[in-house]
Amino acid sequence: MSLWKLLYWTFCAAILVYLIAPILVVIPLSFSSGNLVSYPLPGFSLQWYEEVLFGDKWIKAIANSLFVGVLATVLSVALGTLSALGLARSQSGWAGAIKMLFIAPMIVPVILIAVSSYFFMAPLGLTNSYLGLVLGHTIIAVPFVVLPVLTALELLDPNLSRAAAACGATPRFAFLSVTLPIIMPAMASGALFAFATSFDDVVVALFLAGPDQRTLPKELFTAMRSPMTPAYTAVATLMILFSTSLFILMQRLQRRARAQQK
Repeated sequence: MSLWKLLYWTFCAAILVYLIAPILVVIPLSFSSGNLVSYPLPGFSLQWYEEVLFGDKWIKAIANSLFVGVLATVLSVALGTLSALGLARSQSGWAGAIKMLFIAPMIVPVILIAVSSYFFMAPLGLTNSYLGLVLGHTIIAVPFVVLPVLTALELLDPNLSRAAAACGATPRFAFLSVTLPIIMPAMASGALFAFATSFDDVVVALFLAGPDQRTLPKELFTAMRSPMTPAYTAVATLMILFSTSLFILMQRLQRRARAQQK
């Protein structure tokens, strides 16, 4: 191995350690037997995981996050797929501007989206409700569906649909039998991104969620105002494991999509 390659891999490893070390430090703290977050650990215990997984406060927050995340994902996949189909087939000169409008929630700071959503939904009575929170999460999640589905549609061979039409297939049947199976991995990948975005959100939830819609990130954020216990690190560890699992699943879906395109 040459000196430059060794320096390159050392530099990459140093960056990786710099990014991952703060996350890894949290995990051992969740197994502490003490009541405070501190090193060295006084002992090993699973009491904080028992508190999180069987405590009413955390269980309700987890249930809210899953409920809102699933609904926001369903809406995001439906709206994002339809939007991607329209953009892919559009011959208008405004298609590029409309595409930028769809991906704007990925670019605009989420605090601006949360504030504007609050002022838009407050007069409609949608704040402090599940519907308002689901709509707010849908806004920030739709771009994560539009981009992969639109990319899959742009790479799709148009001759496949023409061949189906030449064989007598109706546009609806051609879409269901040809286009949909090909873009399904992209839709699944977008759905996972959308769910992860909703599940990890705290800013939109702070503005739109009420006492009955406290999601897991919001519960964790508000709990940080009180003295920190290892229960918070247990919640953080569970969220890290959950997000990592989603990321691994997304990688597999993307590899399968690329394999199908080849």
